[in-house]
Formats: sequence, structure tokens, C-alpha cells
Amino acid sequence: MMIDPLVLLQAYSIGVFPMADDRDAEEVYWVEPKRRAILPLDAFHLSHSLSKVIRQDRFRVTANRAFGRILALCAESAADRPSTWINHEIERAYTYLHRQGFAHSVEVWEGEELVGGLYGVALGTAFFGESMVSRRTDASKVALAWLVARMRFGGFTLLDCQFMTDHLRSMGAVEISQRDYLQLLGVAVAGVALGAGAVLSGSGAAAALAFDPLALEPAATASPLPPSFTVSGPVSGHSIAQLLTQTS
Repeated sequence: MMIDPLVLLQAYSIGVFPMADDRDAEEVYWVEPKRRAILPLDAFHLSHSLSKVIRQDRFRVTANRAFGRILALCAESAADRPSTWINHEIERAYTYLHRQGFAHSVEVWEGEELVGGLYGVALGTAFFGESMVSRRTDASKVALAWLVARMRFGGFTLLDCQFMTDHLRSMGAVEISQRDYLQLLGVAVAGVALGAGAVLSGSGAAAALAFDPLALEPAATASPLPPSFTVSGPVSGHSIAQLLTQTS
């Protein structure tokens, strides 16, 4: 079985998302938190140490080049997380949404090794963060910093983090009421057609601006201009840190 992709997107558009009790659970339930964690895009907290890591380009960052591998890493058990809410049904559903252009990943590489990243769903100008993973110190923080900067360039208005954690709070996330969240969500997904019989044709212009440049091979984004001024927006660690410093 797989969650119907249209139902899944419709759920996001009204503030609901799926979870499972553990990796091997057969059932999925729907969640609508009374308090919602969001990360205001103009309030991202870039620490001095993280800025240094990003500016040095210690990690290489891409988008949508290894979605399945990021999803699999997020679904793995770890010392601090013996179980996961990403069961096989959820994994199949998001893999399908990725093929349709709605689910996106940000990947962090050390050399040729995938060491962290995140994935989520984009609709209109909203990005719904699902999970992030780190196999090296700072890898998930780097992924989130790049996500925020690319979202700003793409014209996104809402980064949904679902549930608050100390990690997210340290990066600038805040908790808001369900009512306030739905107001922000309504603006972000206005104009997104998800009625019966809707054609699933991808996340739209904001996602294309945010993620497509990072999905290209390096040669395809080469430019004689400084990275901050390319038509692709911030595509280097220096320009990412510069943008976040200006808006943090």
C-alpha cells in the first residue's frame, strides 16, 4: 500500500502530515499539532562557528541528487533515535512525490561521501521539512542553512518545522499557534490547485528557483561573475553565509 499522493498533498495544504509509530509499522496516522514550529526565513541564527564552516566550503551541498539516499538515512535508527516514524509506506509515498517534483532533498557531502542532509515537501511558497540527518558534526546545520538561503532566493514565505526541538530553536525556530500557522499556510499555498482530478506537475516556480541550480552538475552553474551575483542566486558557501548574515 502507498498513501495516495494527491491526498498527501491535500493534507499538507490544510496543515496535516503523516507519521508512523516505527519503521516496521503497518499503519500511518495523521498529525495536526496544536503548536507548530516554524523557522522565519529572516530570523535564521547563523553562529560564528557555523558561518566559518560554511564559508570554508568544508562540505559540498547539492539538491535532489540523492533523494532516496537521504530518505533512507533519515529512516535509519541511530544511537539517539532507536526507532523512526518513517515506515515503508511513508518512504514509498515520498519517493513518488519526489519523482513528481514535489518532494525535495538537500544533500551534504564530504568528498564523495554523503554525510547529512534533509528532505521535505514544497507547495506554492511553503516548504514542509520532514526530517534531517547528520553523520558528521554540523552537516545537518549546513543543510538547513543552505535550505533557508535558497528558499529566500526562491521567494518562499513559510518553512514548517512541525515540532520544536532544542536544535531547531538554536537555529531560530519559534513556536506559533495552530491558528497563526494556518493563516501563514493559507497565504503560502494560495493558488495551488489540488482538487479532485488535479494533475501532479511539481512544486512550482519557487521550488524551481530554490532547488534546480543545486541539482545541476558544477560545470552547468559555472559563471565568471562573483557567486552572489549569478542568476542562480547563492551557490557557494561564502555567498550563502553572506546572505544569512545580512538577514539574521
